[in-house]
Amino acid sequence: TLPVQPVPNGDIDNDNNSTSNGSTDPSSTRPRVTISIIAPNHDLDQDFISLDLPPGLSLADLKGFVNAETNVPQSSQQFYLNNLPIHGDEKTIEEAGIKDGDMLAMLMRQPDQQNNMGSTQRRQQQQSQQPPSTSGQQQRRQMGPGQHEIETTRLSILGNPAAMAQVREQRPALAEAINDSNRFREVWMEMIREDQDRERERMEQMRLLNEDPFNVEAQAKIEEMIRQEQVQNNLQFAYEHNPEVFGRVTMLYIPVEVNRYPVKAFVDSGAQTTIMSPSCAESCNIMRLIDKRYSGVAKGVGTAQILGRVHSADIRIGDASMACSFTVMEGKDVDLLLGLDMLKRFQALIDLKQNKLVFGDGNEVSFLGESEIPKMLEERLEHEPTVMGPDGTEVGARSGTVKHHAGEGSSASATANGSSSFQGAGRTLGNGGEGGNTAAASNSGGVAASSSSAASGARPGHSKENIDQLMALGFAREQAIAALDACDGNVEYAAGLLFQG
Repeated sequence: TLPVQPVPNGDIDNDNNSTSNGSTDPSSTRPRVTISIIAPNHDLDQDFISLDLPPGLSLADLKGFVNAETNVPQSSQQFYLNNLPIHGDEKTIEEAGIKDGDMLAMLMRQPDQQNNMGSTQRRQQQQSQQPPSTSGQQQRRQMGPGQHEIETTRLSILGNPAAMAQVREQRPALAEAINDSNRFREVWMEMIREDQDRERERMEQMRLLNEDPFNVEAQAKIEEMIRQEQVQNNLQFAYEHNPEVFGRVTMLYIPVEVNRYPVKAFVDSGAQTTIMSPSCAESCNIMRLIDKRYSGVAKGVGTAQILGRVHSADIRIGDASMACSFTVMEGKDVDLLLGLDMLKRFQALIDLKQNKLVFGDGNEVSFLGESEIPKMLEERLEHEPTVMGPDGTEVGARSGTVKHHAGEGSSASATANGSSSFQGAGRTLGNGGEGGNTAAASNSGGVAASSSSAASGARPGHSKENIDQLMALGFAREQAIAALDACDGNVEYAAGLLFQG
Protein backbone atom coordinates (compact mmCIF):
# COMPACT_ATOMS: atom_id res chain seq x y z
CA THR A 1 0.00 0.00 0.00
CA LEU A 2 1.44 3.41 -0.99
CA PRO A 3 1.10 6.64 0.99
CA VAL A 4 -1.72 8.84 -0.16
CA GLN A 5 -0.55 11.90 -2.06
CA PRO A 6 -2.47 15.15 -1.76
CA VAL A 7 -4.74 15.91 -4.71
CA PRO A 8 -5.74 19.47 -5.66
CA ASN A 9 -9.32 20.43 -5.01
CA GLY A 10 -11.62 20.08 -8.00
CA ASP A 11 -9.67 17.25 -9.69
CA ILE A 12 -11.74 14.48 -8.18
CA ASP A 13 -15.03 13.98 -9.89
CA ASN A 14 -17.42 12.13 -7.61
CA ASP A 15 -20.52 12.95 -5.69
CA ASN A 16 -18.99 12.60 -2.24
CA ASN A 17 -15.73 14.53 -2.54
CA SER A 18 -16.36 17.47 -4.88
CA THR A 19 -18.99 19.62 -6.48
CA SER A 20 -19.25 20.79 -10.04
CA ASN A 21 -17.66 24.16 -9.32
CA GLY A 22 -14.57 22.55 -7.63
CA SER A 23 -15.46 23.48 -4.03
CA THR A 24 -14.75 20.93 -1.28
CA ASP A 25 -17.25 19.71 1.27
CA PRO A 26 -15.90 20.42 4.79
CA SER A 27 -16.76 16.88 5.89
CA SER A 28 -14.48 15.47 3.20
CA THR A 29 -11.27 17.32 4.17
CA ARG A 30 -8.30 15.02 4.51
CA PRO A 31 -7.18 14.99 8.18
CA ARG A 32 -3.45 15.35 8.67
CA VAL A 33 -2.07 13.46 11.67
CA THR A 34 1.39 13.06 13.17
CA ILE A 35 2.42 9.63 14.45
CA SER A 36 5.15 9.14 17.08
CA ILE A 37 6.95 5.81 16.61
CA ILE A 38 7.91 4.00 19.84
CA ALA A 39 9.99 0.89 19.11
CA PRO A 40 11.93 -0.40 22.15
CA ASN A 41 15.19 -2.19 21.26
CA HIS A 42 14.79 -1.29 17.58
CA ASP A 43 16.63 1.31 15.54
CA LEU A 44 14.35 3.13 13.11
CA ASP A 45 15.17 5.78 10.54
CA GLN A 46 12.53 8.18 11.85
CA ASP A 47 10.66 8.73 15.10
CA PHE A 48 7.81 10.82 13.66
CA ILE A 49 5.80 10.60 10.45
CA SER A 50 3.02 12.82 9.10
CA LEU A 51 0.22 11.41 6.96
CA ASP A 52 -2.74 12.89 5.07
CA LEU A 53 -5.53 10.37 5.59
CA PRO A 54 -8.55 10.01 3.31
CA PRO A 55 -11.96 10.09 4.98
CA GLY A 56 -13.37 6.73 6.01
CA LEU A 57 -9.92 5.11 6.26
CA SER A 58 -9.90 2.03 8.47
CA LEU A 59 -7.28 1.40 11.15
CA ALA A 60 -6.11 -1.65 9.21
CA ASP A 61 -5.36 0.57 6.20
CA LEU A 62 -3.68 3.09 8.50
CA LYS A 63 -1.38 0.33 9.70
CA GLY A 64 -0.61 -0.39 6.08
CA PHE A 65 0.41 3.23 5.53
CA VAL A 66 2.68 3.11 8.59
CA ASN A 67 4.16 -0.18 7.43
CA ALA A 68 5.02 1.39 4.07
CA GLU A 69 6.76 4.30 5.81
CA THR A 70 8.58 2.47 8.65
CA ASN A 71 8.61 -1.26 7.74
CA VAL A 72 7.01 -2.01 11.11
CA PRO A 73 4.78 -5.10 10.71
CA GLN A 74 1.08 -4.41 10.97
CA SER A 75 0.63 -7.13 13.58
CA SER A 76 3.12 -5.35 15.86
CA GLN A 77 1.47 -1.93 15.68
CA GLN A 78 -0.61 -0.59 18.55
CA PHE A 79 -2.00 2.94 18.28
CA TYR A 80 -2.68 5.25 21.21
CA LEU A 81 -4.75 8.45 21.18
CA ASN A 82 -4.59 10.70 24.25
CA ASN A 83 -2.74 7.93 26.11
CA LEU A 84 -5.59 5.47 25.48
CA PRO A 85 -5.16 2.39 23.24
CA ILE A 86 -7.21 2.17 20.04
CA HIS A 87 -8.64 -1.31 19.43
CA GLY A 88 -10.40 -2.78 16.41
CA ASP A 89 -8.84 -2.76 12.95
CA GLU A 90 -12.27 -2.48 11.34
CA LYS A 91 -12.92 0.93 12.89
CA THR A 92 -12.61 4.02 10.74
CA ILE A 93 -10.51 6.94 11.85
CA GLU A 94 -13.71 8.90 12.47
CA GLU A 95 -15.08 6.15 14.72
CA ALA A 96 -11.77 6.06 16.59
CA GLY A 97 -12.02 9.81 17.24
CA ILE A 98 -9.00 10.78 15.13
CA LYS A 99 -9.28 14.35 13.90
CA ASP A 100 -7.18 16.72 11.87
CA GLY A 101 -4.05 17.82 13.76
CA ASP A 102 -4.11 14.93 16.25
CA MET A 103 -0.91 13.20 17.32
CA LEU A 104 -0.99 9.44 17.62
CA ALA A 105 1.50 7.19 19.35
CA MET A 106 2.38 3.89 17.70
CA LEU A 107 3.97 1.31 20.00
CA MET A 108 5.83 -1.53 18.35
CA ARG A 109 4.85 -4.58 20.38
CA GLN A 110 7.11 -7.60 20.83
CA PRO A 111 6.52 -10.46 18.37
CA ASP A 112 3.92 -13.00 19.34
CA GLN A 113 5.53 -15.81 21.29
CA GLN A 114 2.89 -18.41 20.54
CA ASN A 115 4.96 -19.94 17.76
CA ASN A 116 7.95 -20.14 20.06
CA MET A 117 5.83 -21.73 22.76
CA GLY A 118 4.49 -24.24 20.25
CA SER A 119 7.96 -25.18 19.05
CA THR A 120 9.08 -25.58 22.66
CA GLN A 121 6.17 -27.91 23.38
CA ARG A 122 6.91 -29.95 20.25
CA ARG A 123 10.57 -30.21 21.25
CA GLN A 124 9.59 -31.39 24.73
CA GLN A 125 7.26 -34.01 23.23
CA GLN A 126 10.04 -35.26 20.94
CA GLN A 127 12.42 -35.53 23.88
CA SER A 128 9.83 -37.44 25.90
CA GLN A 129 9.43 -39.93 23.03
CA GLN A 130 13.18 -40.63 22.81
CA PRO A 131 14.56 -43.80 24.41
CA PRO A 132 15.66 -43.35 28.04
CA SER A 133 19.30 -44.03 27.18
CA THR A 134 19.36 -41.22 24.62
CA SER A 135 17.76 -38.76 27.02
CA GLY A 136 20.21 -39.78 29.74
CA GLN A 137 23.17 -39.30 27.42
CA GLN A 138 21.95 -35.82 26.46
CA GLN A 139 21.44 -34.95 30.13
CA ARG A 140 24.95 -36.14 30.99
CA ARG A 141 26.36 -34.11 28.11
CA GLN A 142 24.53 -31.03 29.40
CA MET A 143 25.39 -31.50 33.09
CA GLY A 144 28.87 -32.95 32.71
CA PRO A 145 30.77 -29.75 31.87
CA GLY A 146 28.93 -27.83 34.61
CA GLN A 147 29.84 -30.39 37.26
CA HIS A 148 33.42 -30.42 36.07
CA GLU A 149 33.66 -26.64 36.27
CA ILE A 150 32.14 -26.58 39.76
CA GLU A 151 34.58 -29.21 41.00
CA THR A 152 37.49 -27.32 39.44
CA THR A 153 36.32 -24.17 41.21
CA ARG A 154 36.07 -26.00 44.53
CA LEU A 155 39.59 -27.39 44.23
CA SER A 156 41.03 -24.03 43.21
CA ILE A 157 39.46 -22.39 46.26
CA LEU A 158 40.87 -25.09 48.51
CA GLY A 159 44.34 -24.49 47.10
CA ASN A 160 44.18 -20.69 47.44
CA PRO A 161 44.10 -19.40 51.04
CA ALA A 162 43.23 -15.86 49.92
CA ALA A 163 40.29 -17.07 47.85
CA MET A 164 39.18 -19.31 50.71
CA ALA A 165 39.20 -16.37 53.11
CA GLN A 166 37.17 -14.31 50.67
CA VAL A 167 34.59 -17.08 50.20
CA ARG A 168 34.37 -17.58 53.96
CA GLU A 169 33.73 -13.86 54.40
CA GLN A 170 31.27 -13.35 51.54
CA ARG A 171 29.56 -16.75 51.21
CA PRO A 172 29.67 -18.62 54.54
CA ALA A 173 27.34 -21.41 53.40
CA LEU A 174 29.59 -22.16 50.43
CA ALA A 175 32.66 -22.17 52.66
CA GLU A 176 31.05 -24.66 55.04
CA ALA A 177 30.52 -27.11 52.16
CA ILE A 178 33.98 -26.69 50.64
CA ASN A 179 35.22 -30.09 51.86
CA ASP A 180 32.19 -32.00 50.53
CA SER A 181 32.06 -32.01 46.73
CA ASN A 182 28.40 -33.10 46.58
CA ARG A 183 27.26 -30.55 49.14
CA PHE A 184 29.35 -27.84 47.47
CA ARG A 185 27.69 -28.57 44.13
CA GLU A 186 24.22 -28.48 45.71
CA VAL A 187 24.85 -25.11 47.34
CA TRP A 188 26.39 -23.74 44.15
CA MET A 189 23.48 -24.89 41.97
CA GLU A 190 20.94 -23.62 44.48
CA MET A 191 22.54 -20.19 44.38
CA ILE A 192 22.45 -20.20 40.58
CA ARG A 193 18.81 -21.29 40.51
CA GLU A 194 17.78 -18.60 42.96
CA ASP A 195 19.65 -15.98 40.96
CA GLN A 196 17.95 -17.13 37.77
CA ASP A 197 14.51 -17.23 39.40
CA ARG A 198 14.99 -13.76 40.79
CA GLU A 199 16.13 -12.40 37.42
CA ARG A 200 13.25 -14.15 35.64
CA GLU A 201 10.77 -12.69 38.10
CA ARG A 202 12.25 -9.23 37.64
CA MET A 203 12.05 -9.49 33.86
CA GLU A 204 8.45 -10.69 34.09
CA GLN A 205 7.55 -7.71 36.23
CA MET A 206 9.26 -5.40 33.77
CA ARG A 207 7.37 -7.01 30.88
CA LEU A 208 4.02 -6.60 32.60
CA LEU A 209 4.75 -3.00 33.46
CA ASN A 210 5.97 -2.22 29.93
CA GLU A 211 2.75 -3.44 28.35
CA ASP A 212 1.24 -0.01 29.02
CA PRO A 213 4.10 2.50 28.67
CA PHE A 214 1.78 5.46 29.24
CA ASN A 215 0.65 4.30 32.69
CA VAL A 216 2.15 6.68 35.24
CA GLU A 217 1.96 4.18 38.11
CA ALA A 218 3.65 1.48 36.03
CA GLN A 219 6.49 3.83 35.11
CA ALA A 220 6.89 4.80 38.77
CA LYS A 221 7.18 1.12 39.71
CA ILE A 222 9.77 0.56 36.99
CA GLU A 223 11.74 3.54 38.26
CA GLU A 224 11.64 2.20 41.83
CA MET A 225 12.75 -1.26 40.67
CA ILE A 226 15.69 0.26 38.81
CA ARG A 227 16.60 2.38 41.82
CA GLN A 228 16.47 -0.58 44.20
CA GLU A 229 18.65 -2.60 41.83
CA GLN A 230 21.21 0.21 41.69
CA VAL A 231 21.22 0.52 45.48
CA GLN A 232 21.74 -3.22 45.88
CA ASN A 233 24.51 -3.23 43.27
CA ASN A 234 26.16 -0.30 45.03
CA LEU A 235 26.00 -2.16 48.34
CA GLN A 236 27.42 -5.31 46.75
CA PHE A 237 30.23 -3.31 45.12
CA ALA A 238 31.15 -1.65 48.41
CA TYR A 239 30.93 -4.98 50.23
CA GLU A 240 33.38 -6.60 47.79
CA HIS A 241 35.78 -3.72 47.08
CA ASN A 242 35.59 -1.57 50.24
CA PRO A 243 34.76 -4.02 53.04
CA GLU A 244 36.46 -1.79 55.60
CA VAL A 245 33.57 0.68 55.48
CA PHE A 246 31.34 -1.96 57.12
CA GLY A 247 33.66 -2.42 60.08
CA ARG A 248 32.81 -0.82 63.39
CA VAL A 249 35.02 2.17 64.16
CA THR A 250 36.09 2.29 67.80
CA MET A 251 35.68 5.58 69.62
CA LEU A 252 38.64 7.62 70.87
CA TYR A 253 39.39 7.07 74.55
CA ILE A 254 42.45 8.08 76.56
CA PRO A 255 43.50 7.18 80.11
CA VAL A 256 43.37 10.14 82.51
CA GLU A 257 43.35 10.76 86.25
CA VAL A 258 40.87 13.16 87.83
CA ASN A 259 41.76 14.04 91.39
CA ARG A 260 44.09 10.98 91.31
CA TYR A 261 41.23 8.68 90.31
CA PRO A 262 41.80 6.77 87.01
CA VAL A 263 39.15 7.40 84.37
CA LYS A 264 38.83 6.46 80.70
CA ALA A 265 37.91 9.71 78.98
CA PHE A 266 36.05 9.92 75.69
CA VAL A 267 37.58 12.48 73.30
CA ASP A 268 34.77 14.25 71.44
CA SER A 269 35.69 17.32 69.42
CA GLY A 270 32.03 17.72 68.49
CA ALA A 271 30.99 18.42 72.10
CA GLN A 272 31.06 22.05 73.19
CA THR A 273 31.90 21.46 76.85
CA THR A 274 33.61 18.84 78.97
CA ILE A 275 31.01 16.66 80.69
CA MET A 276 31.23 14.25 83.61
CA SER A 277 28.63 11.81 84.88
CA PRO A 278 27.41 12.04 88.51
CA SER A 279 28.76 8.56 89.31
CA CYS A 280 32.21 9.53 88.04
CA ALA A 281 32.08 12.77 90.04
CA GLU A 282 31.35 10.77 93.18
CA SER A 283 34.20 8.36 92.46
CA CYS A 284 36.57 11.28 91.92
CA ASN A 285 35.35 12.88 95.18
CA ILE A 286 34.40 16.20 93.58
CA MET A 287 30.64 16.13 94.09
CA ARG A 288 31.15 18.55 96.99
CA LEU A 289 32.56 21.12 94.53
CA ILE A 290 29.49 21.26 92.27
CA ASP A 291 28.11 24.77 91.86
CA LYS A 292 24.37 24.15 91.65
CA ARG A 293 23.74 27.67 90.39
CA TYR A 294 24.74 26.28 86.98
CA SER A 295 22.11 23.54 87.14
CA GLY A 296 19.43 23.29 84.51
CA VAL A 297 18.21 21.22 81.59
CA ALA A 298 20.24 20.67 78.44
CA LYS A 299 18.02 20.53 75.36
CA GLY A 300 18.89 19.35 71.91
CA VAL A 301 17.75 16.19 70.22
CA GLY A 302 17.07 14.96 73.75
CA THR A 303 17.11 16.47 77.22
CA ALA A 304 19.43 15.87 80.16
CA GLN A 305 19.50 17.19 83.69
CA ILE A 306 22.51 19.38 84.51
CA LEU A 307 23.39 19.09 88.20
CA GLY A 308 25.89 21.92 88.13
CA ARG A 309 29.50 22.73 87.37
CA VAL A 310 32.87 22.02 88.93
CA HIS A 311 34.89 25.10 88.09
CA SER A 312 38.36 23.63 88.59
CA ALA A 313 39.76 20.18 89.26
CA ASP A 314 43.09 18.56 88.56
CA ILE A 315 43.26 16.22 85.59
CA ARG A 316 46.40 14.35 84.61
CA ILE A 317 46.86 13.42 80.95
CA GLY A 318 50.09 11.72 79.99
CA ASP A 319 52.96 13.44 81.77
CA ALA A 320 51.18 16.74 82.44
CA SER A 321 48.70 17.92 85.04
CA MET A 322 46.10 20.49 84.05
CA ALA A 323 43.23 22.39 85.63
CA CYS A 324 39.93 21.60 83.97
CA SER A 325 36.28 22.48 84.53
CA PHE A 326 33.51 19.89 84.32
CA THR A 327 29.78 20.12 83.71
CA VAL A 328 28.12 17.34 85.71
CA MET A 329 25.22 16.00 83.68
CA GLU A 330 22.93 13.00 83.89
CA GLY A 331 21.92 10.75 81.03
CA LYS A 332 25.33 10.19 79.43
CA ASP A 333 26.77 6.78 78.57
CA VAL A 334 30.35 7.86 79.30
CA ASP A 335 31.98 8.77 82.61
CA LEU A 336 34.04 11.64 81.24
CA LEU A 337 33.77 13.42 77.91
CA LEU A 338 36.56 15.79 76.90
CA GLY A 339 34.89 18.52 74.89
CA LEU A 340 36.07 21.23 72.57
CA ASP A 341 36.55 23.77 75.38
CA MET A 342 39.28 21.69 76.97
CA LEU A 343 40.84 20.60 73.66
CA LYS A 344 41.14 24.16 72.34
CA ARG A 345 42.40 25.53 75.64
CA PHE A 346 45.36 23.14 75.69
CA GLN A 347 45.80 23.14 71.88
CA ALA A 348 45.18 19.42 71.54
CA LEU A 349 45.68 17.70 68.19
CA ILE A 350 43.92 14.45 67.30
CA ASP A 351 46.59 12.60 65.32
CA LEU A 352 44.89 9.58 63.78
CA LYS A 353 47.98 8.56 61.84
CA GLN A 354 49.97 7.99 65.03
CA ASN A 355 46.79 7.21 67.01
CA LYS A 356 47.66 9.78 69.65
CA LEU A 357 46.29 12.92 71.29
CA VAL A 358 49.08 15.50 71.08
CA PHE A 359 49.11 18.72 73.11
CA GLY A 360 50.78 22.00 72.26
CA ASP A 361 53.54 21.60 74.85
CA GLY A 362 54.67 18.30 73.33
CA ASN A 363 52.79 16.10 75.77
CA GLU A 364 51.05 13.19 74.06
CA VAL A 365 49.02 10.15 75.00
CA SER A 366 48.00 7.14 72.92
CA PHE A 367 44.37 6.27 72.35
CA LEU A 368 43.15 3.09 74.02
CA GLY A 369 42.76 -0.09 71.99
CA GLU A 370 39.43 -1.71 71.26
CA SER A 371 39.79 -4.19 74.12
CA GLU A 372 40.44 -1.40 76.64
CA ILE A 373 37.60 0.99 75.93
CA PRO A 374 34.34 0.93 77.94
CA LYS A 375 31.64 -1.32 76.53
CA MET A 376 28.55 0.73 77.34
CA LEU A 377 28.22 2.18 73.84
CA GLU A 378 29.26 -1.09 72.23
CA GLU A 379 26.56 -3.02 74.06
CA ARG A 380 23.93 -0.51 72.99
CA LEU A 381 24.99 -0.82 69.36
CA GLU A 382 24.57 -4.59 69.53
CA HIS A 383 20.81 -4.02 69.65
CA GLU A 384 20.66 -1.43 66.90
CA PRO A 385 18.19 -1.90 64.02
CA THR A 386 19.58 -3.60 60.93
CA VAL A 387 18.91 -3.74 57.20
CA MET A 388 19.46 -6.68 54.87
CA GLY A 389 22.87 -6.82 53.23
CA PRO A 390 24.39 -9.13 50.61
CA ASP A 391 25.27 -12.77 51.14
CA GLY A 392 23.04 -13.41 54.14
CA THR A 393 24.33 -10.53 56.26
CA GLU A 394 22.73 -7.71 58.18
CA VAL A 395 24.11 -4.18 58.28
CA GLY A 396 23.68 -1.96 61.34
CA ALA A 397 21.46 1.01 60.53
CA ARG A 398 23.52 3.40 62.69
CA SER A 399 27.05 1.99 62.78
CA GLY A 400 27.14 0.29 59.36
CA THR A 401 28.63 -2.84 60.92
CA VAL A 402 28.16 -6.12 59.03
CA LYS A 403 26.73 -9.00 61.03
CA HIS A 404 26.83 -12.60 59.76
CA HIS A 405 24.32 -15.28 60.64
CA ALA A 406 25.52 -18.83 61.05
CA GLY A 407 24.24 -21.18 58.39
CA GLU A 408 23.26 -18.38 56.05
CA GLY A 409 25.35 -17.38 53.10
CA SER A 410 23.40 -17.53 49.91
CA SER A 411 23.76 -14.25 48.16
CA ALA A 412 20.65 -15.01 46.20
CA SER A 413 18.48 -15.40 49.28
CA ALA A 414 19.76 -12.17 50.74
CA THR A 415 19.26 -10.29 47.51
CA ALA A 416 15.83 -11.79 46.96
CA ASN A 417 14.67 -10.14 50.14
CA GLY A 418 16.64 -7.02 49.41
CA SER A 419 14.02 -5.41 47.19
CA SER A 420 11.49 -5.36 50.03
CA SER A 421 13.68 -5.24 53.12
CA PHE A 422 16.51 -3.01 52.01
CA GLN A 423 14.66 0.23 52.61
CA GLY A 424 16.41 1.48 55.70
CA ALA A 425 15.34 0.98 59.27
CA GLY A 426 13.65 4.38 59.45
CA ARG A 427 11.19 3.62 56.66
CA THR A 428 10.28 0.28 58.20
CA LEU A 429 9.70 1.87 61.59
CA GLY A 430 7.68 4.67 60.01
CA ASN A 431 5.20 2.20 58.60
CA GLY A 432 4.39 1.06 62.09
CA GLY A 433 3.89 -2.47 60.83
CA GLU A 434 5.51 -5.79 61.52
CA GLY A 435 8.94 -4.49 60.57
CA GLY A 436 8.87 -1.90 63.31
CA ASN A 437 7.50 -4.38 65.85
CA THR A 438 10.20 -6.88 65.03
CA ALA A 439 12.94 -4.32 65.40
CA ALA A 440 11.52 -3.11 68.66
CA ALA A 441 11.11 -6.62 70.02
CA SER A 442 14.72 -7.46 69.26
CA ASN A 443 15.92 -4.36 71.06
CA SER A 444 13.66 -4.40 74.08
CA GLY A 445 15.25 -7.66 75.26
CA GLY A 446 14.04 -9.13 78.52
CA VAL A 447 11.63 -6.29 79.16
CA ALA A 448 9.30 -7.43 76.41
CA ALA A 449 9.83 -11.08 77.30
CA SER A 450 8.90 -10.57 80.95
CA SER A 451 5.89 -8.40 80.23
CA SER A 452 2.54 -10.03 80.80
CA SER A 453 1.30 -8.52 77.56
CA ALA A 454 4.22 -9.74 75.46
CA ALA A 455 1.95 -11.99 73.46
CA SER A 456 0.04 -9.00 72.19
CA GLY A 457 3.20 -7.01 71.42
CA ALA A 458 2.61 -4.37 74.14
CA ARG A 459 5.61 -2.45 75.43
CA PRO A 460 6.20 -0.07 78.33
CA GLY A 461 5.13 3.46 77.44
CA HIS A 462 7.61 6.26 76.83
CA SER A 463 7.46 9.65 78.48
CA LYS A 464 5.29 12.23 76.77
CA GLU A 465 8.21 14.63 76.76
CA ASN A 466 10.38 12.27 74.68
CA ILE A 467 7.58 11.64 72.20
CA ASP A 468 6.83 15.37 71.88
CA GLN A 469 10.50 16.11 71.18
CA LEU A 470 10.55 13.71 68.24
CA MET A 471 7.20 14.98 66.98
CA ALA A 472 8.57 18.53 67.11
CA LEU A 473 11.19 17.42 64.58
CA GLY A 474 8.42 16.70 62.07
CA PHE A 475 7.73 12.99 62.65
CA ALA A 476 4.38 11.35 63.34
CA ARG A 477 3.53 10.01 66.79
CA GLU A 478 3.61 6.39 65.59
CA GLN A 479 7.06 6.92 64.08
CA ALA A 480 8.35 8.48 67.29
CA ILE A 481 7.05 5.62 69.45
CA ALA A 482 8.45 2.97 67.09
CA ALA A 483 11.86 4.66 67.04
CA LEU A 484 11.93 4.91 70.84
CA ASP A 485 11.04 1.21 71.06
CA ALA A 486 13.90 0.31 68.74
CA CYS A 487 16.40 2.44 70.68
CA ASP A 488 15.36 1.44 74.22
CA GLY A 489 13.96 4.89 74.91
CA ASN A 490 17.11 6.82 73.96
CA VAL A 491 15.85 10.03 72.33
CA GLU A 492 19.13 10.86 70.58
CA TYR A 493 19.43 7.44 68.95
CA ALA A 494 15.73 7.50 68.04
CA ALA A 495 16.08 10.86 66.30
CA GLY A 496 19.13 9.68 64.39
CA LEU A 497 17.29 6.53 63.35
CA LEU A 498 14.32 8.51 62.05
CA PHE A 499 16.50 10.94 60.10
CA GLN A 500 18.32 8.01 58.49
CA GLY A 501 14.98 6.71 57.17
